[in-house]
Amino acid sequence: MATSEIPKKQKAAVYDQPGTVSTKVVELDVPEPGAGENPFRCVPFRLQYHDKLLELASTPNTARTSWWSRSVGKIVKLGSGAESSGLKVGDRVGIKWLSSACTNCEPCQAGAEGLCVDQKVSGYYTPGTFQQYVLGPAHYVTPIPDGLESDAAAPMLCAGVTVYAALKRSNARPGQWIVISGAGGGLGHIAVQLASKGMGLRVIGIDHGSKEELVKESGAEHFVDLTKFPTDDNGKAISDHVKSLAGGLGAHGVIVCTSSNAAYAQSVQFLRFNGTMVCVGLPENNPQPIASALPATLIGKHCYITGSAVGNRREAIEVLEFAARGIVKTHFRTEKMDKLTSVFEEMKEGKLQGRVVLDLS
Repeated sequence: MATSEIPKKQKAAVYDQPGTVSTKVVELDVPEPGAGENPFRCVPFRLQYHDKLLELASTPNTARTSWWSRSVGKIVKLGSGAESSGLKVGDRVGIKWLSSACTNCEPCQAGAEGLCVDQKVSGYYTPGTFQQYVLGPAHYVTPIPDGLESDAAAPMLCAGVTVYAALKRSNARPGQWIVISGAGGGLGHIAVQLASKGMGLRVIGIDHGSKEELVKESGAEHFVDLTKFPTDDNGKAISDHVKSLAGGLGAHGVIVCTSSNAAYAQSVQFLRFNGTMVCVGLPENNPQPIASALPATLIGKHCYITGSAVGNRREAIEVLEFAARGIVKTHFRTEKMDKLTSVFEEMKEGKLQGRVVLDLS
């Protein structure tokens, strides 16, 4: 798109009643890039849901809630100095959940960009991506591989890179056992694919029985229906079963993708000696300490508990390469911008299956 063809106005979805799921489509000015920034036209992008709305006011061009968006689109203009990044007009790039990191602080230099002391989160500290044109810092947007459709790429920029980083933090090696708790969810079904088809791990997926087909199709060697086990035995029955599936000793790693306190309480018990449990899902409403993380358990197993927020730039590129090769595929449907409120209502009611990609064209 030539610079002369960039319109002055664009459509954007904003919250018209902050604290609710109500949205409306408005007309806003197309942003002008500053030094090192590049606006690109947003084509299909994905919505992420994190359980509840935050009571925050909406700014003119961002919906400030805990439902975050990632976007994929084509660069239509480069800001001053952006050419040095190697980007050019027409390139497809994406904005991640972490829209910008300084890349210079100690966490960034250690590869922990999610802990950057000057990080910017899309939709919180920078304008969100529920709009047709959006600015992205040239040093931090992610190039999209040729052959990977934009709507398929968008979910990889959050769910994909999040679970990929968590799998790496588990330290599980090819041929070893890993448990994915919440294996049939938006994060979980991608984690199962990456673990089994991309990283050579043997996967045990745990979720509600209705998710069994999806979890097995994603590559899990075993599926555990959590509804078939008692809830009043401190997780003993389900942990004994999981251990038996993993050779009797338990799993080398556990990734908790769900926001359930009960899932966290069970997960430490799934581990074998020297195993690692990685916290990904964020319990809300009534967050609790991990019930089974007793000092005696950790000492007796030499096991580890760690957290993982999001991956870095290199991991984002790697997970997109997995997707481009067909190793991982996201279950999603596409909706137009004016359907955003109904999508949010589905999310709030827990009825949404898979992911939703919002088409802003």
